[in-house]
Amino acid sequence: MQGKPVMDVIVLGGGLMGTSAAFFLARRGARVTLIERHRIGTGATVASFGNIRRTGRYLPQLPLAHRARALWAELTGLLGRDVEFRATGHIRLIFDEESLADMRAFATAAAPWGLNIEELSAHDIRRRFPGLGPTAIAASLSPEDGSANPRLIAPAFAEAAARLGVRIVDQTAIGRIAHGPSGFSVDTREGRIEGGVLLNCAGAWGGRIAAQFGEEVPIQSFGPQMGVTEPLPHRILPVVGIWTRASNGGAYLRQVERGNIVFGGGTARVPVPLDPGHAQVDPDGAVPQARALVQLLPALADVGVIRRWSGCEGYLRDMLPVMGPSARIPGLFHAFGFCGHGFQLGPGVGDAMAELITEGQCATPLGDFRINRFAA
Repeated sequence: MQGKPVMDVIVLGGGLMGTSAAFFLARRGARVTLIERHRIGTGATVASFGNIRRTGRYLPQLPLAHRARALWAELTGLLGRDVEFRATGHIRLIFDEESLADMRAFATAAAPWGLNIEELSAHDIRRRFPGLGPTAIAASLSPEDGSANPRLIAPAFAEAAARLGVRIVDQTAIGRIAHGPSGFSVDTREGRIEGGVLLNCAGAWGGRIAAQFGEEVPIQSFGPQMGVTEPLPHRILPVVGIWTRASNGGAYLRQVERGNIVFGGGTARVPVPLDPGHAQVDPDGAVPQARALVQLLPALADVGVIRRWSGCEGYLRDMLPVMGPSARIPGLFHAFGFCGHGFQLGPGVGDAMAELITEGQCATPLGDFRINRFAA
């Protein structure tokens, strides 16, 4: 009995979404070529905070987040490399009654979706996490979440994918993309690459790829404001964030095993032009960001910051990604625009897209992320 013919898939984009999709597609028997115009993992992925967070997500996104969280725990074995996933817990501090009500409402709504959140009193915070948020009135704790290293994850997926036979074509700009009866072709300086399936994981540039096929979406590009401190004596801290309705108030931090504290938020993201796509650090955001961080951890007041950086992220109008098949072109699939919230989802996105492409369906519901939701 003859098996399925080998499927040729072209993946555009070498960040976490593209490399994980390439890996899981190859595990399912597809023949894959991944194209990245820069180096693997140097786009939005490397600018990420590294947060493995399910708290506060759009509820219908939780099945995908759960799928991803299960995979994070397996990645060392799957990839043959430690990507520094640590389930340290994720705590979000609360400083006012309005935010406490928001947290409780989310916890109640999320429970049927399989996410259980522990509420901490002010006394619990002082006892379990001394030094955090001395003026906080409460907090939420998701004990099975945590963080991973954004600098390691995409190269690890790419290396593992290459061992499965995936062709990695990086530092190569994409030229003309064409679609015909036999599938797709992409012109590069390495020559023309052809495949029956095209997966668009181009991040902030994903909207441009989709528009070439008549599927325009309202996407904008912004850069987060990230930084890292000098090394400090290590304390076993969870990832720390905040519950707030303030648009620029969501500061967050985590301490890595080497002692440095990585931080972000607390100030506005900066618009990034897609050409050339280089995000800039906003010096005016340093002061409000520092104030927000000191509210979370007062000990940071006298600590030196050794580096700040940004990156280029794609944001859709409704703050949800585009993920799933094209509404117009057979064989075209999209997974882009994760609105600064995609790092935790990454392995789940790659696995789900590989299932959808090779099987024609996906066990994880993706309907809310369809590209034609903006058509009306």
